[in-house]
Amino acid sequence: MADTLELHLVGIGTGNPEHLTLAAVRALDAADLILLPRKGEDKVELLDLRRDICTRLLNGHARIAEFDLPLRAADGDYLAAVADWHDAIAAEWRRQIDAHLPAGGGKVALLVWGDPSLYDSSLRIATRLGAVGGAPRVHVVPGITAVQALTAAHGIPLNDLAAPVVITTGRRLREGGWPAGADTVVVMLDSGGAFQAVDADGVGIWWGAYLGMPQQALVAGALGEVAGDILRERARLRQAHGWIMDVYLMRRGPGG
Repeated sequence: MADTLELHLVGIGTGNPEHLTLAAVRALDAADLILLPRKGEDKVELLDLRRDICTRLLNGHARIAEFDLPLRAADGDYLAAVADWHDAIAAEWRRQIDAHLPAGGGKVALLVWGDPSLYDSSLRIATRLGAVGGAPRVHVVPGITAVQALTAAHGIPLNDLAAPVVITTGRRLREGGWPAGADTVVVMLDSGGAFQAVDADGVGIWWGAYLGMPQQALVAGALGEVAGDILRERARLRQAHGWIMDVYLMRRGPGG
């Protein structure tokens, strides 16, 4: 085993094993240890999807370790709570690495939904590992994002011709409304219904949940006409599955 600790953050797309690139499969196959987070009983399906990827696509060489993901505080200052949460996750990663790779070196892989660069904190958490042990050498394998899966599912371009796009969160849309200077807005990490914070006049929306999975659901149309449909479908799906991952694109102009 090599003396150097390597951390491979592998983008796995939106839950469909066919979203993994050949580079992703090679990185996972070469790992000495793959860490799979458990996020509670209501999200066990997410763990099952990761298990399924490892079973179907890998050759069985890597040791697979499951761990309970620390919980983020639900009250208090949001950014402070996230920082504390990331510290706790980094400490748990270190505990797992020390337990399963006691020699201190080797290749560790984590399966990251979508791509590690887009609204995922794995890279930020990785920088904290140096504070709880030796800093690893970090490698990133890009993956298909929810944004790509959404536009593909609806068969639409991400942007209008020569027009800008803003990717933001439901929290920021609620707080600030439609981002200035943007014709197209993509919203991620919405707990539900942040699109109600914008003026629906002339706005089209393309919404998708469980993109690329068997239970994929899509709704599109004028925002003022389909907002209620989206809210009802989202509530139904969350009740049925215990969790939901969704994303949507809104566009102003003739296409809206």
